[in-house]
Amino acid sequence: MILIMVLYLLGFLNLTSAAVPNYRKHICPNDTTYTPNSTYQVNLSHLLSFLSSNATREGGFYNATAGQTPETSTYGLFLCRGDLSTDVCRDCVAFAAKEIVPMYCPVERVAVIWYDECMLRYSNQSFFSTMQETPRDFLCNARDAAQPDQFRRLVVSTLNDLVPRAANATSRAKNFAVKEVTNASGLQELQTLYSLAQCTPDINSSDCSTCLRKAITGLRNCCSRDRKEGGRVLSPSCNVRFETYPFYLTQSVAAPAPTPTRVLLPPARGKEEISTLTIVIIVASIAVSLVIISVSYCFLRRRARKKKPNALPEENAANEITTVESLQFDFTIIEDATNKFSDDNKLGGGGFGEVYKGTFPNGQDIAVKRLSGSSEQGAEEFKNEIVVVAKLQHRNLVRLLGFCLERGEKMLVYQFVPNKSLDYFLFDDSSRKHLTWPTRYKIIRGIARGILYIHEDSRLKVIHRDLKASNILLDEDMNPKISDFGMARLFGVDQTEGNTNSIVGTYGYMSPEYAMQGQFSAKSDVYSFGVLVLEILSGKNNASFYESDAAVDLLTYAWKHWSNGTSFELLDPTLEDSYAINEVIQCIHIGLLCVQENPDDRPTMASIVVMLESYTVTLPTPEKPAFFLQDRLNQSSMPTKELESDRSTSKSIPLSVDKSMITEVYPR
Repeated sequence: MILIMVLYLLGFLNLTSAAVPNYRKHICPNDTTYTPNSTYQVNLSHLLSFLSSNATREGGFYNATAGQTPETSTYGLFLCRGDLSTDVCRDCVAFAAKEIVPMYCPVERVAVIWYDECMLRYSNQSFFSTMQETPRDFLCNARDAAQPDQFRRLVVSTLNDLVPRAANATSRAKNFAVKEVTNASGLQELQTLYSLAQCTPDINSSDCSTCLRKAITGLRNCCSRDRKEGGRVLSPSCNVRFETYPFYLTQSVAAPAPTPTRVLLPPARGKEEISTLTIVIIVASIAVSLVIISVSYCFLRRRARKKKPNALPEENAANEITTVESLQFDFTIIEDATNKFSDDNKLGGGGFGEVYKGTFPNGQDIAVKRLSGSSEQGAEEFKNEIVVVAKLQHRNLVRLLGFCLERGEKMLVYQFVPNKSLDYFLFDDSSRKHLTWPTRYKIIRGIARGILYIHEDSRLKVIHRDLKASNILLDEDMNPKISDFGMARLFGVDQTEGNTNSIVGTYGYMSPEYAMQGQFSAKSDVYSFGVLVLEILSGKNNASFYESDAAVDLLTYAWKHWSNGTSFELLDPTLEDSYAINEVIQCIHIGLLCVQENPDDRPTMASIVVMLESYTVTLPTPEKPAFFLQDRLNQSSMPTKELESDRSTSKSIPLSVDKSMITEVYPR
């Protein structure tokens, strides 16, 4: 009985720690420190939040800067192991960002921390695009190699071969390469060597080669000299590792290594050399393989062009044909997944069309938005817009999986989010009790990170223009995911605002300058976020707000309680006393700052994320919010052209893209 309990406890501990990355080393010299609660610490918190919120981007790498002056600015980056999924990368970076300051480097301006899954570093001096070998550390496997001389030769030849492959890799994980080699001679039994090399993508291939070769030299003089079966080098710009067991996910590597090679190594002859015949055979085999691959690629590409005569032009980098076609699903697949669009699978609908739940043969659940036939948009424009939307990938955005454009149909295929939308819980008396304060606070922070991503951290600068409770979906863990980019607009890198005569969105969430003059910007989304925050706190719908104390809308109601010092009366009664006082006050304060009438007085989403992450940030005093919703909508000056308004579901159309406005924005 005791043995069973011990085994159960060990199993439970293993399960609960599965998502925690494996810590290896940290270095933070204490010769450069900062004062607690200083501007530098605020900027560092801002930086770590930036890095954490961008850990789902493809490639597993991101760098950022926080601060306005050289004295208080901080620079940082993360690098995830190239074979890992974005989810694992996100968890590792988030964990590192949360732990590095309080656990390891509380007042140091320079720090680097390594896990098996990722590395995170920051400094008060810019180090981007600069190769740095130090600080460096060597970690060796405890086991000795059975035949060290032969094994050492295998390690050296394999790692040296990895250097040019990693330095010139341009796949999903840039500057990353792995290799498996099985030695069939010289050792008593077959043994496979697994090796990995990776550089940060911001350094060039020459610096990457230099960093890796110096790391290998140190590793050879350390672990290999000491006859160990495995070892690794950790440095700020590159890392190298070898083991006799697989320590990376061989099936997840973006550019898979060739089938494990059986290298025939003759017995040592005093010098480490391979026969001329063996070299000729290896070189000839590689050359033939490259020729076959090149011919096959050209043949398949030519056939694809013939098969798809209406493909998008290649000169538009945002709309490469390979990208477009990879997102397109056959109509029959969607039809089968939704059981021929049966009513039993119908999730809802609106002016945009209808939404159905579906399941692919591999068990993946999807949501299919079947657009109405009233759209006048052409097939090429539709494809173009899908490619743009598909570039937006973040843990707090609903992910677009692809589209279908057949038989006169235009359908969007999204990931399925099981817990419906925020308004389903927030504005229903029986469901609202499931929204505890920790859940509401998590939702507020998640929405903020998602908006920050589309405003500043994605490759495209996007203004959503229709943020509201019904467009916030909740996953199985009640994490928020922003959806419905049908009203979104793209901004160029230097563009700060736009103007339109076609006002789309939902009354109660639209900022005054947008609703009355058609002017929109990132601050328009900030205003909508403020309304959302106040709705989440109060459990009241701003669009249908009625109170007996002459408060014509939720914003007026919140402002009166704030001004009278009775802020807690704003809270949803179902919360009772389960909330954290400091978090509630912080959220009310932020909500009122977001809904100020002058857009310049509203904070940026970057500032809001910092406010939500730190209680040491001093918040400015809010002014009276914009009181226009009830009184001003009836004024004759209010533009009404093409206005779309719906309390629960706005009319969604594919992303409106003005091609002249599209500008690729890459991380700094």
